[in-house]
Amino acid sequence: MDSFIRTHRYLVEHVESPVRRQLMDEVDWSHRLIGIKGSRGVGKTTFLLQYAKERFGTSPQCLYINFNNFYFTQHTLVEFAGEFYRNGGRTLLIDQTFKYENWSKELRQCYDLYPELQIIFSGSSVMRLIDGNADLMDVVKSYNLRGFSFREYLNLQAGTLFPAYSLEDILKNHERIAADILQIVKPLWYFPDYLHHGFYPFFLENRNYSENLLKTMNMMLEVDILLIKQIELKYLSKIRKLLHILMNTTPCSLNVSQLSVEIETSRATIMNYIKYLQDARLLNLLYPKDGMFPKKPSRVFLHNTNLLYAVSVAKPDELSVMETYLYNMLHSRYKVYAKRKGTTFSVNDHDFCVYASDQRVKKNDHVINAISGLEIGHKNNIPLWLFGFLY
Repeated sequence: MDSFIRTHRYLVEHVESPVRRQLMDEVDWSHRLIGIKGSRGVGKTTFLLQYAKERFGTSPQCLYINFNNFYFTQHTLVEFAGEFYRNGGRTLLIDQTFKYENWSKELRQCYDLYPELQIIFSGSSVMRLIDGNADLMDVVKSYNLRGFSFREYLNLQAGTLFPAYSLEDILKNHERIAADILQIVKPLWYFPDYLHHGFYPFFLENRNYSENLLKTMNMMLEVDILLIKQIELKYLSKIRKLLHILMNTTPCSLNVSQLSVEIETSRATIMNYIKYLQDARLLNLLYPKDGMFPKKPSRVFLHNTNLLYAVSVAKPDELSVMETYLYNMLHSRYKVYAKRKGTTFSVNDHDFCVYASDQRVKKNDHVINAISGLEIGHKNNIPLWLFGFLY
């Protein structure tokens, strides 16, 4: 136990979190079992340590542990939690949960055995915490930690403290909101960099971002999909090939028959692979309101714009980048659907159309036009960058 406490204190004292994540104020911290899900690279470990530092400092009542520790090859989580609890511990932060074989069952045992113990654990985005998890579905509160929004990136880079806005706020008051922001900073100075390398917090590290992102993507495939989903290694090459094809064609509609020929597998397997890639936060799938998996989606997008730049030999098409950006920002808070021809997305009965900076905007009072390169909008013409303030 002493070695865990020393490690905890060192990590909490040295954690660097230059921007406070919006999720920190959205979690109901009074809940006894909390799961923080997120894709690889979005900062789940830092988030846990930041919470420990804010709430407990170096108090022995809180302890961060990581299932990378070989201690857990010979000791159970239930044993460890019991010892921590008897020594006065009340909040246990658990990282790399998927590396512990019986994580779901033993989290439930801890919940039942130690009524005054709170457990907050991080999990891969592909892990099932509620749907399909009989151990936890009635006791866990699950939250999703995303990569940086444009607002979070801008606050970090420009030293600002802009708040987030709801979609309705932006639609009704975008001219005032944009004007207030523009009095302090020029968002379009920062926007291209965010699209290229601002989504994953590790852009702050002194390493080549593109190489780091490619490494992260491969870890998503090899660990978050193969290991957690228990898929045989021999199928990795097929999943990688499928992802490569989609990354060089998205946003796109799916030709499942053609993909099954190219990947040399069945149509049903192609759809399963695509769902795995969505769960790992590598793809976003756009469906009409009456559609969902295993039906074919209307369109497929990469999860965020940084992925587009990571795999493109040439500069990605501007409209593809902007559509990918808007879907990712809207999807953070709202259900996004495919709608009628001529609109890109539908959210809360609002239809959205995305325009690149060199496109002529079609006049339609019933469509929200999200326009690239626009500093401040008017009526239903809204700057695209402003949708990055949704979280």
